[in-house]
Parts: sequence; C-alpha cells; structure tokens
Amino acid sequence: MPSSSAGLMGKSFAVYVKDLRLELRTRNALNAILMFGVTTLTVVSFSLGQSNLSPKLWAALFWVIIFFSAMSGLAQTFIREEETGTSLALRLTADPDSVYIGKLVFNLTLLSTLAIIITPLFFIFTDAPTGNILNFILVLILGVLGLCSATTIVAAIIAKASVKGALFAVLSFPILITLLMILVGATEKLFDGKMLADILTELQFLVAYVVIMVTASFLLFKFVWEE
Repeated sequence: MPSSSAGLMGKSFAVYVKDLRLELRTRNALNAILMFGVTTLTVVSFSLGQSNLSPKLWAALFWVIIFFSAMSGLAQTFIREEETGTSLALRLTADPDSVYIGKLVFNLTLLSTLAIIITPLFFIFTDAPTGNILNFILVLILGVLGLCSATTIVAAIIAKASVKGALFAVLSFPILITLLMILVGATEKLFDGKMLADILTELQFLVAYVVIMVTASFLLFKFVWEE
C-alpha cells in the first residue's frame, strides 16, 4: 500500500477510534437511536399485533423505523465536535479526508448496531414474512450503507446551525426519499416471495447510490469542513 494511502487509513482509523471511545463512555448517539428504534417498534407491534398487513406495509414500517432512528442519532458525530469545542483541534490534527472516512465508518457502526438489534425484533414482534431472509439482509446492508453515505455529509453541514436536530431531518429527507422508496420496493418484493433475480434493478440502484453519494461527499467534504 502506498505510504499516502497508509497514512490516510491510519488517520481515519484514529478518528474512528476517538469517536468510538467517546461514544462508549457517553452512549449519547447509541442510546438515542436504540431507544427510538426499540420504542417505535414496540408501539407498532402492540398496535398492530399479528395483523395480516400487506408486504408493502410491512416493508414501509420497517424502513420508517430505521430511517427515523437514524435521524435521531447520526448527526451527533459532528454536533458533538462543535458543542465540546474539539472541532478546531480535529481540524489541526487531521486532514478532511481522514475525518470524513472516520466519521462515515463510525456512523456505519452505529446504524449497523441498530439494524442488528431491530431486525430480529421486528420479525419476532410482527407478522412480517420471514422468507428470503438472506436476500433481505443484502438489501438491509445496502440500505444501511446508503443512509450513512448521505447523512454523514449532511451532519457536517448542519453542525454549526442553531437548530441542528430539526435541520438534519429536513435536509436529509430530500436526499434519502428516493433511496427509501427503492428500499421499500425491494423489501416488499422479498416479503411477497420474490427472489433475488426479481430485485436486480433495485440492487443496481442501491449500489450506484452508495458509490455516488460516497464519492460526492468525499469530494465536497473538504469545503464543508474547512468553512
């Protein structure tokens, strides 16, 4: 590996470890997304019980829970830097590329933890179809990647705003609406018994979305971070 690449990965890992250690001490973001996700899922499951809903409704409910849980915690990675005054020190010690990669991987860790906990509970508490579970996991992985790739740059943009939480959801939704529609459509087909070959178009879109968002965010982050 070239020394520049090795240096970038090392600095990115240092940013990730810093955020992870701080999160393990305070658990602010993790508690926010888990409490919102589990609470919402519990309310939905008790309200609907074992209702015989259509696959489309089950798919929509699942991704609504994941989306709003993500909105409740993913912005904290940059907001915390501004509120504690550590953003200046981070600007002096790490280049923008390593900060973006470290923050992106940290958000992936948070949302992956949420998905690992919420997904089995969703199928236990509801009557959602459990067929095609491996294909569903593939869609879930791409969905998590898509959500994090878009929200990380938005979190950096709104970190200095006065109304951060509300602004984060407002700015994220237009970027994520198409992604959510594709995720619901792919999940609906899998819940309806369709196979992997039936969602190839959706999978291609999800992969393209992740690649485009990560590339665009990586290129734009320097201007956002140094503003």
